[in-house]
Amino acid sequence: MAKKSVKILIEGGKATPGPPIGPTLSPLGVNVVEVVKAINEATKPFEGLTVPVEVIVDTDTKKFEIKVGVPTTTALLLKAVGAKQFTGDPAHQKLGDLPFEKIIEIALMKKEKLTAKTLKAAVKTILGTARSIGITVDGKDPKQVTREVDEGVYDAILAKYEKEWEKEEEEV
Repeated sequence: MAKKSVKILIEGGKATPGPPIGPTLSPLGVNVVEVVKAINEATKPFEGLTVPVEVIVDTDTKKFEIKVGVPTTTALLLKAVGAKQFTGDPAHQKLGDLPFEKIIEIALMKKEKLTAKTLKAAVKTILGTARSIGITVDGKDPKQVTREVDEGVYDAILAKYEKEWEKEEEEV
């Protein structure tokens, strides 16, 4: 049972049987159209973002498995504020404002890739990225929000998502 793994970057929901997918997967004997359909379905939530995708093919049975990675924190934040790219001067030029809950959602999405042990630490990491690209949170500088997280201002909101963080912890 030989398995081959192919890693590709795809725009969410927009894979095609053409290059790079078709020429890479055809020699493995899988139905490329079927694989593309599965990739598009799996990456639909990341439409408009570049997503790392791994296609694992069992060369004996021609069955395949798709693993979808998570876009970068910067890409998720930019999409959340509706910006195409970050500003060259994040201290003076703001891209937009996000609610604190959106920061938590992104932290939960990125959990696998973050080294944070707690949801609070993960949120602070995402806040740092938001600050570096010129995004405010609840109308405030993310540095101030980080201080408020440390002071317990957001503990009630974080508590609502704590179960989801712990649930994902058990799955990993």
